[in-house]
Amino acid sequence: MRAGAFGHATALSCRECGHRIDLGPHYACPECFGPLEIAYDFPAVTASDIEAGPRNIWRYKALLPVPDDIEESPNTEPGFTRLLKAHNLGRELGIEHLWVKDDSTNPTNSFKDRVVACALSAAREFGSKVFACPSTGNLANAVAAAGARAGIKTVVFIPADLEKPKQVNSAVYTDSLVAVNGNYDDVNRLASEIAGEEEGWAFVNVNVRPYYAEGSKTLGFEIAEQLGWRLPDQIVIPVASGSQLTKVDKAFRELIELGLVEDKPYRVFGAQAAGCSPVSAAFKADQQVVRPVRPDTIAKSLAIGNPADGVYVLDVCRRTGGAVEDVTDDEVRQGILLLARTEGIFTETAGGTTVGVLKKLVETGTLDPTLETVVINTGMGLKTLDAVSDEVGAAVTIDPSYGAFVATGLA
Repeated sequence: MRAGAFGHATALSCRECGHRIDLGPHYACPECFGPLEIAYDFPAVTASDIEAGPRNIWRYKALLPVPDDIEESPNTEPGFTRLLKAHNLGRELGIEHLWVKDDSTNPTNSFKDRVVACALSAAREFGSKVFACPSTGNLANAVAAAGARAGIKTVVFIPADLEKPKQVNSAVYTDSLVAVNGNYDDVNRLASEIAGEEEGWAFVNVNVRPYYAEGSKTLGFEIAEQLGWRLPDQIVIPVASGSQLTKVDKAFRELIELGLVEDKPYRVFGAQAAGCSPVSAAFKADQQVVRPVRPDTIAKSLAIGNPADGVYVLDVCRRTGGAVEDVTDDEVRQGILLLARTEGIFTETAGGTTVGVLKKLVETGTLDPTLETVVINTGMGLKTLDAVSDEVGAAVTIDPSYGAFVATGLA
């Protein structure tokens, strides 16, 4: 590996025992088998330094495990997506100050482009010959596109029953889309086995997971910057593996540590679909262990029955005074329609879950509607059309005459 290949990252640190090892393609602690994450020795960074950078995630490269010349390597350049003031949705739910962080405008229309860009940088440094992933859809899209842009062979693995639009959104970028009979957890086990047997394969969320996961921090960095270098009071985040939620929290803590934002309390809330809600169940039962479940929900991008970061989601939500909640598939559909018809944002089922949970948190008095709140939309609704196709359609069908139109009562 070349000097400075991972920027200001210094080591891989175990999240359980704190043991440190050298940077490399590792994801499990050799001492206790706990998960590894990136440790840094950050330089002095000012808001002006960041604002002078490109309008994508590389404006935060000093805070990521990537080289200083990262912009020169072909990548999809994700990030710096819009933060919208959600006046209409806020009025509908009774929230005074509500924002939507809309990551559906990333290159492959989901937040996964962020994490994949960081994973791709690591794969390059490790000399990987194949860029791969197990995925519930969005990650497969992002990996396939990023691999095409970088000129590296990509192989992506998905559950065979994945939504057709997400399959197509991967297959257009690669001819190596592998559909596996089973759910995501089955696909992930297969990927882990392949990663252990095949040399030169970089599985973004397996053997380069510590680098991949850091990409989610950029969501937290952007939200703070777009709010004028301050943290929101409350944030609602969808939970699949749980990595996004824990890394947004890590981003907030790093910004405080660097003096880029004021040190203030903030509350983190996790959102799951009831058909795959092991973290929500553990939170409500006041348990420290997340028990795996078999997913059964339309929110397939959140359908991870054994979430890798589940216990850490519990830690974050409890530490910050937040919560983890879940909603039914019908509430997921209603969440999709609510966001679309109030803010003109068509979200996928993960976003419908998050909006549905936001609504439920307000109704139960769990979330304070007087405080500034951000909700994250992680992906585009065109990927999960089946979820709402039976719920919407033409209001009426009429003959092509003015009289027929008047009869509808729409005038």
